[in-house]
Amino acid sequence: MGRVYDKVYQFRWTYGKGLTFRYKKHAKVVEEYLDYDEEVSFAFAAQKNGSSKEFINTFVVALTNKRLVLGRKRLLWGSFFYTITPDMYNDMRIYKGIFWGKVTIDTIKEEVVLSNLPKRGLDAIETAISEYMMEEKKKYKKRDDEVSK
Repeated sequence: MGRVYDKVYQFRWTYGKGLTFRYKKHAKVVEEYLDYDEEVSFAFAAQKNGSSKEFINTFVVALTNKRLVLGRKRLLWGSFFYTITPDMYNDMRIYKGIFWGKVTIDTIKEEVVLSNLPKRGLDAIETAISEYMMEEKKKYKKRDDEVSK
C-alpha cells in the first residue's frame, strides 16, 4: 500500500484499533501532501475532537522527519489537512480513561485533541512525538542563537 497506511496498520496491529474508521482513505490524504524527501517514522489513526462520544472525525496522524501532519478524507468530497511544525509545538498532555485515551497537543495557536486512542498505544505516541519535537526544537534554538550573534 502506501508508506503512511503501512505505519497506521502497524500501529493498529501492535496497540489495538481504537475507535477509527476509513483510515485507508485518510492515509491517502496525508500521502498527497508529503514532500518527496519526507520520511514517515510513526503514524496512527485517531478522532480529532475533545469528546470520546464523538466518533465521526477520524484523522490519520503521521510524524515525518520535517513535521507532524493530520489528514482526513471527507465522506463525499474534499479533505482536511493540518500540519504542526516543531517551532509551533509547545507541549503535550496524555489522558488515560477506562476504555480509551486522549492526547492533547498544545501549539502556539491552538490545542489539537486526539481522542479514542487505544490505551496501550499512548506511551508509544507520547514517546515518538516528544522525542522528535525536542530534538527539532534544539535545532531551532541553535539557529536562533546564530542569528542573534
